[in-house]
Amino acid sequence: MADGDSARHGNPENDPIRASEIGGTDAPPIDEKPYKIVFEANLCIGAGKCAAVSPHWDLDLDTGLAQPATYYVGEDDLAHQIDAAESCPAKNGRGVIHVVDRRTDEEIAPDPEGDGRLSVDW
Repeated sequence: MADGDSARHGNPENDPIRASEIGGTDAPPIDEKPYKIVFEANLCIGAGKCAAVSPHWDLDLDTGLAQPATYYVGEDDLAHQIDAAESCPAKNGRGVIHVVDRRTDEEIAPDPEGDGRLSVDW
């Protein structure tokens, strides 16, 4: 089973990937950190725009890849995480950084389709 397959539910060909089914079980309580960062690191092109707009993203000059400081954030860090997601030029401007509301499983940014579904390419 491929990594993306484990994040699907129901019929893997038709059902969207749910952010709540991605990642480990070490998440902080939702009321403390209601937002989750889903990062498609395998598709990062190393442009560094995320690190330029967010203090919680670093570009590793050795690997040329970005890295988030954390995958769970609160309201106080939400704006710059959205900026990082929306500034990412990877995937022809669709981005590889996804900010998801853990309470609803909706993608807040970049949400290229405007439907709140997680826009990963797994």
